[in-house]
Amino acid sequence: MDAVRALLGPKHVLISGIMQYSMLWGIMIGFTITAAISTATMKRSTCFHEKGPSAKCGVSGISYMLAFGALEILLSQFPNLEKVTFLSVIATLTSLAYALIALCLSIAKFSIQHEAKGTIMVAMAGEGLATSTKIWRVFQALGNIAFSYTYSMLLLEIQDTLKSPPAENKAMKRVTLYAIGGTALFYTSLGCMGYAAFGADAPGNYLTGFYKPLWLVDIANLAVIIHLIVGYQVFAQTIFAINEKWLATRWQAPGSFFNKIYTVRFQCIQNYSFQLTPSRILLRTGFVVLTTLVAMLFPFFNAILGLLGSISFWPLTVYFPLNMYMVQAKIKRGNSKWIMFQVLSLLCLVVSLVSAVGSVADILEHLKHAQLFHIDL
Repeated sequence: MDAVRALLGPKHVLISGIMQYSMLWGIMIGFTITAAISTATMKRSTCFHEKGPSAKCGVSGISYMLAFGALEILLSQFPNLEKVTFLSVIATLTSLAYALIALCLSIAKFSIQHEAKGTIMVAMAGEGLATSTKIWRVFQALGNIAFSYTYSMLLLEIQDTLKSPPAENKAMKRVTLYAIGGTALFYTSLGCMGYAAFGADAPGNYLTGFYKPLWLVDIANLAVIIHLIVGYQVFAQTIFAINEKWLATRWQAPGSFFNKIYTVRFQCIQNYSFQLTPSRILLRTGFVVLTTLVAMLFPFFNAILGLLGSISFWPLTVYFPLNMYMVQAKIKRGNSKWIMFQVLSLLCLVVSLVSAVGSVADILEHLKHAQLFHIDL
């Protein structure tokens, strides 16, 4: 937001702020849904392993959502993001673990079948599905892809931590190129192999489609759960910080509800104390409860991720970064580079719009058959 204010002016700050923090909250909702699905998948896989693949192993993820929310309430009491830096390392390692396992399982399933179940012809995919449903799902898939590239709001924070030489911007450009290229290659491989293995029946979360080997599938799902538990706080603490800073500034009296601090000392641990504020306990707990409730009302994995990606992709990843670059580089309106950027921005806007339509259509379709507070795996 500071970069937007410096380069584009204050009128853009409000819009970028709303989009950015709405995106962060949406990710928290998505994490809650995914954690419940992964936990329920572990329970169902164990049931199939014990009773056979034809057994009725219906599970509901709502209780797991409540447990996830309760755990996040406890973790949310960490004072700030600096206190949970180690969580980012854990999230990175676990995300690599479950993604690699999913890729290997997809390759193994495809090699056993000796044929690809998927087809590049949309009209031929998904027998029994209406053409309109297929189109909506294609649009929604664009949103899921866009969701994977909403990283621009982290770039400046990362660049601020770099030391020179080499120059921060040059190092960041090289790292970004390698990171995006590697991510695109890995995601494309996983998507193609998963589609070849499952075809039109590919689940939104690939891991829900595997039951053997049980130990490996459980490790992957456990890695997902750990990643989501710790990753949730990375996004939540950012929202907590901006709101608590605003409230503390709004009511600056030392004894006010938003500035009162209590220090809790642990006698069993030498020189260890923990600071608590009533406002932090109340507001953070309330926010996590609200997030969990929304996730319970709309537990649609693919559709929610697609909607989040479509809403945030164009403004946060394309529009604001491109316009800030053009201002900084002093690119004049009407020249060839300006026209190229405008065409790129327009194409990305179209992607965001059609993926939003597809995601909303899928949510409405799910609502017709969904049961309140129930997750279908």
